[in-house]
Amino acid sequence: MLDILQSYYMQLGTISVVVLAAIYVYFKVCHSYWEKLGVPTLPASIPFGSLKNLIFSNKSVIDFVKELYNAFEGHKVGGIYTLDKPSLILRDPEVIKEVLVKKYDHFCSRGFKVNEEKYSFHGNLFTLSGSKWRNLRLKLNPTFTSGKMKMIFGTLVECGKELQTCLETSEKTGDVIEMQDLLSRFTTDVIASCYFGIQCNSLSNPNAEFRNWGMRTLKPTYKAKLFRLLFFMMPSLFKIVNLSLVPKDVSDYFIKMVRDTVEYREKNDVKRNDFMQLLIQMKNKTLGVAEEEGIKYNLEDDDLKSNTPFEITLDVMAAQAFVFFLAGYVTSSTAMTFCLYELAVNQDIQGRLREEIDSVLEKNDGEITYDSIFEMKYLDKVVNETLRKYPPVHELIRECTKTTNISGTNAVMKKGMQALISIMGLHHDPKYYPDPEMFDPERFSEEEKSKRPHFSYLPFGEGPRICIDMRFGLMQTKIGLISLLSKYEVHPSQKTPIPLVFDSKAFFLAPEGGMWLKIVARADK
Repeated sequence: MLDILQSYYMQLGTISVVVLAAIYVYFKVCHSYWEKLGVPTLPASIPFGSLKNLIFSNKSVIDFVKELYNAFEGHKVGGIYTLDKPSLILRDPEVIKEVLVKKYDHFCSRGFKVNEEKYSFHGNLFTLSGSKWRNLRLKLNPTFTSGKMKMIFGTLVECGKELQTCLETSEKTGDVIEMQDLLSRFTTDVIASCYFGIQCNSLSNPNAEFRNWGMRTLKPTYKAKLFRLLFFMMPSLFKIVNLSLVPKDVSDYFIKMVRDTVEYREKNDVKRNDFMQLLIQMKNKTLGVAEEEGIKYNLEDDDLKSNTPFEITLDVMAAQAFVFFLAGYVTSSTAMTFCLYELAVNQDIQGRLREEIDSVLEKNDGEITYDSIFEMKYLDKVVNETLRKYPPVHELIRECTKTTNISGTNAVMKKGMQALISIMGLHHDPKYYPDPEMFDPERFSEEEKSKRPHFSYLPFGEGPRICIDMRFGLMQTKIGLISLLSKYEVHPSQKTPIPLVFDSKAFFLAPEGGMWLKIVARADK
């Protein structure tokens, strides 16, 4: 009996050694891909590839990808390994342009592997790829034209006035204000009204139901950090094990809200100037499809050439509305939060901006008009510099759909490999932005912009997959800032985090512990 057990354990040990040896050889072969091509790379560990420092540290994905960008200084690209898969870090603006625009048909996917048949919320403009994405994008393009922005402009201004009223109450008490929370309530009210046609009133009621459901998806927790880490390492995992990107109770709430809204409007023949109305028109096929201004779609890729239908159903409407809500809610409130921080610690810049706002508003009887927004050139510079230093989206991921060479390098991207662009790294590269930690709006004067490559500034992405509601996000941000600065000054407080520390658990860029600033009524107003 003892001999049988010894023989069994010896065989088991031999099999284990063979299996481990096979795994070792497999990873060594996988981790030699870039070296064989002569592409600069970093040492890889088994089985984590280049991700060991991310997995076994408190670093955020944001910081990690920025470090990867910096590690390949002096090179156009850099090879890394995501577990066993080769991935490519893009540094050179011309290479970035090639991937995002020139060879878009080779990189039309963001790498999401979703199951929109089981989870209808996965069938949205952000996660889809190929012909489904293209057909949906073409359907949605008409909702974000300049004409549609003018249509909802008055609603944005009214929300700005409510922000002023809310600040008036807080200013009188002398309380220090957590600006990120306040501004996210402002953007929630804007989006609830402009997208869904409902009055959320979260500025006066921080516990409004609509806001609470949206916040659940973005609450910075260690679970959320793990969720993002898993997606970064294994995007296909979500489809393999049927994980949903959105909690079921959250998706159920938004689907019900959209269904109820559509049913009420159609039953009572109610029409509003909001995006929900435009989605209803698409569902009923009463709104035309238009190519987006300035963007041409390259249809060489077989997946893009196919005519996969994508009908606008109630579930599709809910999925788009939810994604637009999250995008507008986060990006604009984040941009305003960091902008006000920089204005608080740079009083000279704040003073110059207030002077411009006063001058333009005075010509319009104190009212914010659509055209007056575009007259505020310094405001545009301030917002652009904020988006440079604090990009709400920190990295872009594109999955290769067809084997291709990367021009000017030895890199060959095969189907399924990922190209990574660190927007944070690019925006803080002293090659393009000297003294990158300094907040300097004049970086965006016409003279300075002409000195930089176009693809060194990517706050909204670029190419056919550029953020579709970029206009809306910028308008919302500017109206919020004008509404605040036309009546108030912003100053640091004892609780203001100087220097800033970012929350490593947050899905998007956010200050650790919040952004506490002091708001003071302007003496000249």
